[in-house]
Amino acid sequence: MPYSGSLRIPVALDCIIFGFDGETLNLLLVKRNFEPERGNWSLMGGFLDREEGLEEAAWRILYELTGLENVYMEQLQTFGRVDRDPAERTISVGYFALINIEQHNSELARRNNAYWLPLGQHPKLIFDHDEMVTVALQRLRYKAALHPIGFELLPEKFTLPQLQKLYEAIYDAPMDRRNFSRKILSTNLLIRTGEKDDKSVTKKGLLYSLDKEKYREQQHAFLNFINSSSLV
Repeated sequence: MPYSGSLRIPVALDCIIFGFDGETLNLLLVKRNFEPERGNWSLMGGFLDREEGLEEAAWRILYELTGLENVYMEQLQTFGRVDRDPAERTISVGYFALINIEQHNSELARRNNAYWLPLGQHPKLIFDHDEMVTVALQRLRYKAALHPIGFELLPEKFTLPQLQKLYEAIYDAPMDRRNFSRKILSTNLLIRTGEKDDKSVTKKGLLYSLDKEKYREQQHAFLNFINSSSLV
């Protein structure tokens, strides 16, 4: 007999937060101190309030964990498998964010029991959160190949080798230094600061910053930012 009543299903939001520590692409993950799955690892998430829109809720959750606003974040997809949450039928809308590790509020993260863990080396996550991370990484790789969004993960000043390490971490593959540098410099998005990394003794230690005006203009332009010639 057909079900005639209405089924109210909670809507959750889960944030896949990427950060770069200079060597490795990391995830900001929460070790849960509440049930269900107490003691296990998860993405940062929460439920949609009655008076909130999805974007508003996602920004609230991100801010509560990192203290950051005005960072790169976009909706990923909806995850609605019937048995995804064993406690009750729940639909989750995933968002992924790119943040500068140096700028987030580390004390706030600790109060939420959140820690940076290397991508691919983190423990198994609860529910379908590993699937969310996989989908988010695929989206990040796609977007980073076409748009200069990788700069969102860098400090204000950086060297070309640091930038290359970032993209090698995103794609988990080595890149040809000359082709990479030529491609990056041809975008005209970088500004030479005239400064040098104190740890470097070569020209590779020259510090650059991002031309933010050009970046805003080109952030969503299809630049073919990273292509196969850059990969080794």
